[in-house]
Amino acid sequence: MSTPDAGTGDAPRTDPAPELLSRTALGVFRLNGQFLAVSEKLARPAGLTTARWQVLGAVAGGPLPVAGIARAMGITRQSVQRVADLVVAEGLAEYRPNPAHRRAKLLALTDDGLTALRRITPDHGAFAAELAEQLGGAPEFRAVMEAVETLSRALDNLGY
Repeated sequence: MSTPDAGTGDAPRTDPAPELLSRTALGVFRLNGQFLAVSEKLARPAGLTTARWQVLGAVAGGPLPVAGIARAMGITRQSVQRVADLVVAEGLAEYRPNPAHRRAKLLALTDDGLTALRRITPDHGAFAAELAEQLGGAPEFRAVMEAVETLSRALDNLGY
């Protein structure tokens, strides 16, 4: 976007923000596709899909309501509900009473769900090590992670 210098008659200045936003968004969209492809490859041997892995992984640290999982993942509650119902039907997770909310049950891993997640762990670790090496080591990998988290917080702060 070019704008003339107010009242000076100088040549127009170019605002780099729109191009930076476009290139960042395109990069993130590409990364999303790449991460989904990697996730499918890692999840498949455990009999999971990326969506099932994400939902099970979200409750690996303890039971959560579907809405909490959706907030953490940045997706709709309905999307998580659909996958949660599938993993419950497959015996990978179960619904438990929620002492904080009568109607919003908690999703929790079953032993079979934990076993499925554990089957992914070795390949996940190997891929993480390869990616860290490609990035130049753990400090560089951490810088990438922090940049992504900073971008996400900025979008949250803007209300998106």
